[in-house]
Amino acid sequence: KRQGYQFSRHSLQAQNARWVAHTPRSITDLIVTMAKKGLSPSQIGVAIRDREAVPSIKLLTGQKIVRLLKKNGTQSPSIGCAPEIPEDIYCLIKKAVNIRRHLEKCRKDKDAKYRLILIESRIHSWLDTTEELNVFPTSGNSRFLLFSNAKTASALVTA
Repeated sequence: KRQGYQFSRHSLQAQNARWVAHTPRSITDLIVTMAKKGLSPSQIGVAIRDREAVPSIKLLTGQKIVRLLKKNGTQSPSIGCAPEIPEDIYCLIKKAVNIRRHLEKCRKDKDAKYRLILIESRIHSWLDTTEELNVFPTSGNSRFLLFSNAKTASALVTA
């Protein structure tokens, strides 16, 4: 039997469940307020699923959480309340920064060095695939500087 995230499938639903009491507008307002509190899009989705009993935000509103955050909000007109750095690349950069901090203390940890290489290769391949879309504002030279210097990468994650 195939297991894991890639092989799990949601059942196809064309409509929202009848027992959901929320309207699209109320869920959108709730998403924006949670984003202003500092929650990431995945944390918002989990909170709404668990607390508000909404199985699918996309079925209810017709859009995903990040697109709703880009449309609504007042932080900046171009991105709304959406995070400036996409969440998947943010988590990868954060993981790489933590491994670099660990390697400063434990230089002989060869497994951590290997894992850092794998994570940084994932970061670079993600940046290569999304470079045409201008999702993440880096050019070739600044991308090298970003990941060669651990201080700039950690500043990006903590800011």
